[in-house]
Amino acid sequence: MLNRFFPFLGWFKDYSLDNLGVDCIAGLTVALVLIPQSMAYAQLAGLPAYYGLYASFLPPMIAAMFGSSRQLATGPVAVVSLMTAASLEPLATTGSEGYIAYAIMLAIMVGVFQLSLGVLKLGLVVNFLSHPVVNGFTNAAAIIIASSQLSKMFGVSVDSAAHHYETILRVCRAAVHYTHWPTLFMGASAFAIMYGLRRIVPKVPNVLVAVVITTLISWATGFEHNITVNISAIASPEARERIEAFNKALKTLPALGEERAMIGNALDMAGKKHDRIAMLDAEHDLNVVGIKMERMKDETHVNREAVRNFLFARVEESDGSAKFYLKQKSEGEGRTWRIKAGNNPLDPEKLLMIGGGSVVGVVPEGLPAFSLPEIDFKIFMYLLPYAAIISLLGFMEAISIAKAMSAKTGQRLDPNQELIGQGLANICGALGRSYPTSGSFSRSAVNLQAGAISGLSSVFTSVAVVIMLLFLTPLLYHLPQSVLAAVIMMAVIGLINVSGFIHAWRAQWYDGAISVISFVCTLAFAPHLDKGIMVGVVLSLGVFLYKSMRPTVTSLSRHEDETLRDVMAHELMECRYIDLVSFEGTLFFANASYLEDNITERMMNKKELRHIIISANGINDMDASGEEALSLIIDQVRSAGIGISLCSVNESVMAVLKRTHLFEKIKDNVYPTMEMAIWAVHPRAHWGSQEEACPLQTVCRMVKNEMRKGG
Repeated sequence: MLNRFFPFLGWFKDYSLDNLGVDCIAGLTVALVLIPQSMAYAQLAGLPAYYGLYASFLPPMIAAMFGSSRQLATGPVAVVSLMTAASLEPLATTGSEGYIAYAIMLAIMVGVFQLSLGVLKLGLVVNFLSHPVVNGFTNAAAIIIASSQLSKMFGVSVDSAAHHYETILRVCRAAVHYTHWPTLFMGASAFAIMYGLRRIVPKVPNVLVAVVITTLISWATGFEHNITVNISAIASPEARERIEAFNKALKTLPALGEERAMIGNALDMAGKKHDRIAMLDAEHDLNVVGIKMERMKDETHVNREAVRNFLFARVEESDGSAKFYLKQKSEGEGRTWRIKAGNNPLDPEKLLMIGGGSVVGVVPEGLPAFSLPEIDFKIFMYLLPYAAIISLLGFMEAISIAKAMSAKTGQRLDPNQELIGQGLANICGALGRSYPTSGSFSRSAVNLQAGAISGLSSVFTSVAVVIMLLFLTPLLYHLPQSVLAAVIMMAVIGLINVSGFIHAWRAQWYDGAISVISFVCTLAFAPHLDKGIMVGVVLSLGVFLYKSMRPTVTSLSRHEDETLRDVMAHELMECRYIDLVSFEGTLFFANASYLEDNITERMMNKKELRHIIISANGINDMDASGEEALSLIIDQVRSAGIGISLCSVNESVMAVLKRTHLFEKIKDNVYPTMEMAIWAVHPRAHWGSQEEACPLQTVCRMVKNEMRKGG
């Protein structure tokens, strides 16, 4: 009982000090990869980089302690981070306090959903996400993730557009206008280091080496070069006007937001009082305010983009002060300067001028305060479908990795226990200000290669992250943002799997089509990634329902290997007097009439037909509609003067036949096997016939096949 509730107690059976040393080394090795990766993934999720560290000190340990896999490394991952950003982007400004609170709330929702599925042993619900859908989504997500890092690689800032491809076009335009070459060099160097070490010395933690080298270069060369100035130092009247217009438009939005909230409350009150006129007035006012807000947002975007596009040269004046002139008018000291414009109004007294590249900056020392965010019911309901999708996607990623490792280690894997572990990891992680996490393929592979024996390796990983947060955060200040972008891009290369489309198409053409459509829709709808997944799920369910409504109904005949096979597939002759019909699938309300139509068609097309044998070995279950249809078929066949029999009926279908007394109607014509049915029916059906060799007893190929061979 203790092992059931506390699976980690099983780690210490036959455990030794040597095992402890191996787990310690494996855990530290994973931590060397996790620390830079987690910071990169946090930024992908729209959070400050250090929130990746917050998501890396509790979830790995909790998931290992309460999961069933001893080598699975849990923490921030690319796809879940992207889904987190996609779900939260419409709710709050990226990186703001509200955004962070919603991310933590999302982690709680994901954890509760996964924990509930695990406790109720409903892990099979993940099967709703079929492999073709996941393959299409994952390939599209890899492209979206990689392309989303281009702005950091080029050192440009742009506003997000309604569609991801529009955002990428903005990035390309901004990069053509101006690219910060040292930033691009840092990112490209990190990429080259990671790729080179992976090919030459795969056991070396390539991510850590790239981060250390580029951070040292950043510190030594003064990669970050920012100063604050008064707006009077900007020598361009046009730039000053744009700054004032940007501030004016941005400051108008909060007042309009408050006005919209007041009108919304008035609308609710009018609805409760059933005051139709007041409701119409409130709806009109709400639409007017909405239009004003959209106009202000557009003005803010246009002015912010204009402010970002100004390129300045710093020129020392005769009195010792510095002035910033537009770059095309004066080259100045050679360094290009830009105004840092974000989502907040610009302070005319303290304008931040960027003359270098972007770095991680200050990382707060110490562990985060343990707390829970306030739960807003409206936000909760909005995030609920996203939480369900993230839960299933995250679990699919984790369980697939765990299964692959258990095949090598021989370890027993319990999917429901793994759901409990992942759920508790997200819930406990949220207490430490974590966003949603899942199992990582790359870090799990590192853990396995390092020889991890038990989940204690993940405990040591968490301890290493805690040490980093407590004592080593100043070392991260000069880490270039473009290097984190390169880390993400390098990691998601492994997610691209073109062969998955080919494999799905070879298995079934419609699976390949679903995979391709899911891929295209995910790209087209980005950043609304849930729509791409939903399209794939609906298509998968549609194919399943179509196949269930039109199951395989075939006529069987004797094959060369003495078995009974499909007449059309193997070009076999059919018996003129007996039709051995095979029905494959559950006989239920959706396809009962389909079987009836097939039997009727055979009766109409085969004028010499004397007996029909329905092989029920493919019918695994039957409902009331199926039983009613079968009873009607028996009556129709007999009324036409044709005999009918059943064979190979399984236990569940036989139980239905007996409970509904249909068995009494046909009990003398029910046979255990197809062979017994054929030998029992054959003499009666062939009485007085001229057929020399019956295809049900002798191999008879179609005439056209013999002619083709002879020709």
